[in-house]
Amino acid sequence: MMSDLTAQQIIDHQRYPIADLNSPLRADLISNIQADLAKDGCAVIKNFLSEQGLQDMLNEALARKDQAYYSAKKHCNVYLGDGDDSLPADHPRNVFLPRTNGFITADLLTEDTAARILYHWQPLAAFLADCLGKPELFIYEDPVSNMIVNLGKPGQQFNWHYDTNEFTITMLLKPALSGGHFEYVPNLRTPQDECYDEVRKVLSGDRSRITRLELNAGDLQFFLGRFSLHQVTENTGDDDRLLLIMSFTEKPGVIGSLYRVKDLYGKVTDAHYENERQRVRADELLD
Repeated sequence: MMSDLTAQQIIDHQRYPIADLNSPLRADLISNIQADLAKDGCAVIKNFLSEQGLQDMLNEALARKDQAYYSAKKHCNVYLGDGDDSLPADHPRNVFLPRTNGFITADLLTEDTAARILYHWQPLAAFLADCLGKPELFIYEDPVSNMIVNLGKPGQQFNWHYDTNEFTITMLLKPALSGGHFEYVPNLRTPQDECYDEVRKVLSGDRSRITRLELNAGDLQFFLGRFSLHQVTENTGDDDRLLLIMSFTEKPGVIGSLYRVKDLYGKVTDAHYENERQRVRADELLD
């Protein structure tokens, strides 16, 4: 399926003139987003996508949902990694939770899709960089996972986890009819400390620090998920939940780790093997 829309038509550009660098509406929007991110690492632009842009993106995802990949690993810890036998059974690294959602990978979303047209639109990257206080943002070069759709069918969920990237940009294409809630615990760890005791509290059922976000189709969400534990609860409705995830980086040429990409998306390329040999980490946190 191909979209006839321009990138500017895919979003509600009249309401959100992000390509107009001199627009006071753009400046106000950036200011509001930065304030929300500073508060708890999350910000939302309501109805960011135009009606037709949303419909095109949704149709693209629905046409490909039968090709979604489901990891063979049905349970994982919050670091999406292996356990540690030297640690107690209730240590967060040894607590494994259900993970049943699927992913429509980037290689399935061709250049003529609305999702990819918007993803490669430079004014979008420039706007996101301004919101996040970054000098510049680049397309995440990973050919498998730079732009994906998270598919949550009835009964599926994506349990508590951290992101590898500092931030994620998502657009809800279709909410669950019930359940499928995005929940997060702001700033639960730091670059220097995993804060295992606080993670253990959440895994033990403590909801005192949990925030539940109400999202609607067409909303754009900024989220600083490297340090904030988060999940999508079980889809308890009778239809799918579809979420588009766009990834950007602060340096050009960045791709994902071999282990994480293969585990989550079921495929890797030669570029992933080369990247693993040259990998440089920004911190020492567990993925």
